[in-house]
Amino acid sequence: MLKKISLLTRFISTVATGSFLIAGEISAQSDINYAGSVAIEQRYFMEDSLFSNQTNSQASLVIAPEFDTSLGDGYLSFKPFARIDQRDEERTHVDVRELMYAHFFDSWEVRAGIGKVFWGQTESLHLVDVINQTDFVESINNEEKLGQPMLDVRYLLDTGAISFYVLPYFRERTFPGVDGRLRGPLPISANKALYESEDEESHIDYAVRWQQSLGNLELGLAYFDGTSRLPIIEVQSNEVGELALLPKYNLLQQFSIDALYVYDSFLFKLEALSGKSLDQRFNAHVAGFEYTIGDFYETGFDLGILMEHQYDEREEQDFITGQNDLMVGARFELNDFASSNLLLGIVRDLDNSASYSVFVEGSTRLNQNWRLALNGYFFSSGVEQDPLYYMRRDDHIALKVEYFF
Repeated sequence: MLKKISLLTRFISTVATGSFLIAGEISAQSDINYAGSVAIEQRYFMEDSLFSNQTNSQASLVIAPEFDTSLGDGYLSFKPFARIDQRDEERTHVDVRELMYAHFFDSWEVRAGIGKVFWGQTESLHLVDVINQTDFVESINNEEKLGQPMLDVRYLLDTGAISFYVLPYFRERTFPGVDGRLRGPLPISANKALYESEDEESHIDYAVRWQQSLGNLELGLAYFDGTSRLPIIEVQSNEVGELALLPKYNLLQQFSIDALYVYDSFLFKLEALSGKSLDQRFNAHVAGFEYTIGDFYETGFDLGILMEHQYDEREEQDFITGQNDLMVGARFELNDFASSNLLLGIVRDLDNSASYSVFVEGSTRLNQNWRLALNGYFFSSGVEQDPLYYMRRDDHIALKVEYFF
C-alpha cells in the first residue's frame, strides 16, 4: 500500500509540473488550459461481508485534473486519473484516461494517443460500447472506462461521421482485491490474464463506425474485430492445489447498431449486436423507451419514465447479467439552479424472479465549485449460477463530495 501511495505521489507531482514543461517545449506561445476535480468518496455496505478481510466502510480520494493546449491546427489534451482507497489496494490505482493529439483537416480529423470513445444510446446497459475497457474497481455500473491507446481517423459528413480505429494495445479489466467488496469467494488475478491470441495484449484491434443524424433519428452502425473487452473466468490450481481465478480474453468479431428516435415526448432506444467468438455466434439487444412528462403536476420538475428489455444469448458468463431482464426506472430533473437530478431503477431477471438489482443515482450542486453525489446499489439472488449471487450482501451507498477547479 505504501509503495502504491509513493508512486501516486510521484505521478501527481509529474502532472503538476511535467505537463507544463512539456507544453512549454511544444510552443512558448501556447496557452495551457486546466480544469478538473478532486473528490472524497465514502462507501458504506449495509450487511456484513460474505468473505473474510472485507469491511463495511471504504473511503477514498479521487484526483482527476485536465490539461489542454492548442498546437497548430490541432490540440493536445491530457486527463490523468488517480484514486487512493482506504481498504482495497487494487482500487488504489493511476490511469491516463486521455493523452491525445488531435489534428484537423477540411473534412478529416485525426486523433492519436490514449483516449476514450463512447458508443451507445440505452440507459441500463451499454451493450455496443466496445472500444474502451471497463475500470471495474471504480463502479459496479460498468460506466467508468480505462484510457485506450488508439489511432482514430474520422471523415466528417454533413450530419455525421465515419470513424476508423486502430487499437494497438489491449487494456486488461481491473478487479477488486482480497480486501475489496463486490467480488466472489476468490479475488480474480488480473495480472495473470490469459488470451486466445498468441500476441496477447499486443494484438492489434480494428473498428469502424458510421454515425448519422437523419431527422429525428440518431443512427450508428459499427464493426469491431479484436480482443473482447469482456473476459471469461477460468479456474486453475497451482502445484500445491491452491485455486486461482484467471480472466481470459478471447477474440471477437462483432456487428452492432445503436439508434435513438425522438417522437413527441418519447425517446425510443436500441442497441443490438451480432457477434462471433470461439466459433460460436450469438445475438444480444437492449431496447426500450423513455417518456418525459414536463412540469410534472405543476411542480416545476420533469419526470421521465424508462423501460428497457435486455436479451443476450451468451449464457453462464460471469459478467453478462442481462440474458432476459427488464429494467423499469424513473428520472427526476428538478430544473433548479443546482442542476439536481435523481435516477431510480430496478432490473429484474424474467427467468428468475428472485434475482434483481436496484440502483439509485443522484447529484446536486452546492455552489459553482462543489457538487454532492449519492449512488446506491442493492442486489438479490438465490441462484448460485447467477452473476449477482456473490454480491447479494454487498448492498451499498456511496456519498461523494466533489470540488471542481
